[in-house]
Amino acid sequence: MSESQERPFIGTRLSVMMFLQFFIWGAWFVTVGNYMLKAEMGDAIGWAYSVGPMAAMLSPFLSGMLADRFFATERVLAVLHLVGGVALLCAPLASSALPFIGILFIHTLCYMPTLGLTNTLAFHNIRNQEKQFPLIRVFGTLGWIGANVLVSKVFHADESALPLRIAGGAGLLLGLYCLSLPHTPPPAKGLVVSVRDLFCLDAWSLLKKPSFLVFILSSTLICIPLAAYYAFAPVFVNATGLSDPAFRMSFGQMSEIIFMLVMSLFFAKLGVKKMLLVGMLAWVVRYGLFAVGASSSTGWMIMMAIALHGICYDFFFVTGQIYVDKEAPVALRGQAQGLLILVTQGLGMLIGAQVSGRLFHLFIQTGEAASMSGWSGFWLVPCITAAVVLLIFGLFFKAPASGKG
Repeated sequence: MSESQERPFIGTRLSVMMFLQFFIWGAWFVTVGNYMLKAEMGDAIGWAYSVGPMAAMLSPFLSGMLADRFFATERVLAVLHLVGGVALLCAPLASSALPFIGILFIHTLCYMPTLGLTNTLAFHNIRNQEKQFPLIRVFGTLGWIGANVLVSKVFHADESALPLRIAGGAGLLLGLYCLSLPHTPPPAKGLVVSVRDLFCLDAWSLLKKPSFLVFILSSTLICIPLAAYYAFAPVFVNATGLSDPAFRMSFGQMSEIIFMLVMSLFFAKLGVKKMLLVGMLAWVVRYGLFAVGASSSTGWMIMMAIALHGICYDFFFVTGQIYVDKEAPVALRGQAQGLLILVTQGLGMLIGAQVSGRLFHLFIQTGEAASMSGWSGFWLVPCITAAVVLLIFGLFFKAPASGKG
């Protein structure tokens, strides 16, 4: 019996998994700031966007010790999504910031390991990873967009608890769906749990290369201003009077799909360093447009800044993943990618969420929010920060000998 007969419609089944995976995240992540502001928990928005990075830093322990060595991937995914879905359904029951943040932390502890586990399951069950995986992964971005459209454009629920309930329900649905996915045994079953693997200790040796060190430091630092976008751009869009902020934020993911499709053409023309520089420059321009758009109440500037997300994400993060894969020895590639996630989605985003939370309190909650001058000052800080990181990276990073620019 052929593999296609044993696993019918595997591409379709994995695409549904990816759609639901990112539908969950997109449903609550973009709206939770406006919900908290409406529920008088605005002081804790920075913490709501800190629990994800904290969970990302802890997730290697969960995924490395359970899914990699002891239990089938689809079963681990099912349990994590079921528990995480229940947590989101319980979140609206919290009437104050502390229990609300605690419940979100429980959800993200369950959710963050699933980002890698869905990739693992997909890679294990397809034949041609290079051709098939991008077509499967794009359904994740479509899931994020679909969630934004549903909760914001259809239900106009940006300031309500409905997105949390929809995300929780989708988590329960995906948890049950995972039980129907092909059996995927633990890839490292029988191997001893290594502290070196969990902490990516061998990958740290790559920092001896000056350009790799510059890249890791720049990646960490650029995620500090990036966190302000994820945490407070939807709140800012709502404050400007633009309707359905989460729906408008989804234009960033739409541009992400477009630039992902044409990225190979840019990569062949520009090379690693120039691709990374363009990605960083897009962040500087984005925050500059936000700052000017806030002071002049110019809607097209704000929407253009959101649409730059495709360049911001694809040109820096995806190019960075390719750079790491090429620079790391074969035996260290997995650890090196783990190190990149640790310092960006973990450390950098955690610092950024805390800093942006304090900036929000300084410029908006105690400033001139009504006249939008507070928002202009708020976005000027990440604009300048991203520009400094861009300058440092441009001066000290040397492109690989085999790459252009």
